[in-house]
Amino acid sequence: MSAKFMSKDEEEMRTEYRREDLGSGVRGKYFGRFSKGTNLVLLDDRVAKAFPTAEAVNDALLGLIALATSATGDKRRPVRRGKAGS
Repeated sequence: MSAKFMSKDEEEMRTEYRREDLGSGVRGKYFGRFSKGTNLVLLDDRVAKAFPTAEAVNDALLGLIALATSATGDKRRPVRRGKAGS
């Protein structure tokens, strides 16, 4: 619920939570990653074991795309973006 629609009592931290238990927050901690634009996908556990890094997943999928395009005779080349995690 947004603060706009919350009552004054709801805006306050609940008594069972203590500020010191939450640690220190860092403003904008993930902003850089978010602003780059990321596509997130949920991998099956078996896939995640076989390809443990984003780079491994991307390399495998790009190889599959290359194989599929060569098998079908499609001469369009897939667009390769920057390395994952960089």
